[in-house]
Amino acid sequence: MAKKQVVLAYFADEAAADAAVESLKAWDEIDDQVKLNAIGVLVLDESGKVKAQKLGRRTVGKGAGIGLLLALITPVGLGAAVIGGAVVGALHHKGLGLKAEDRERIAAELAGGKAAVGVLVEDSEAPSVTEKLGDLGGTVETVQVTDEAIAEVDAVAPAIEAEDAAAVAQA
Repeated sequence: MAKKQVVLAYFADEAAADAAVESLKAWDEIDDQVKLNAIGVLVLDESGKVKAQKLGRRTVGKGAGIGLLLALITPVGLGAAVIGGAVVGALHHKGLGLKAEDRERIAAELAGGKAAVGVLVEDSEAPSVTEKLGDLGGTVETVQVTDEAIAEVDAVAPAIEAEDAAAVAQA
């Protein structure tokens, strides 16, 4: 299986990140060389917690739970508070190979209303996606993701989606 990366691009605000996602989707439709299966936006709310509604578990048809992968990139408290707390907390301990300082730096990048676009890509697609997000105005970095992490996220995503559906039904 090919190795994967999460390409992260930081934008000035949520609107800029959302516009970048729309541009990526349009680019994906016309460029046969790139197939973007999992895109998410990582935004903090006023209290510094990850906004759950911006994190899609899956995208069109298939792909790893990009929302959960993005939650694993943030410090434990940010992602676990809103997305299957115990499950995300347990996955954090296995992690994506990020150091605590990397997670804290990412959280600092999101402070003050900034937003990040995260795209799960094959290693071979990472350079073109990195370039495209840079062209769209993002400050870009990549995070290597193991097949094991993707498998674990895929395994827990249905349980977390069921928890979310139950919480919505109770509201």
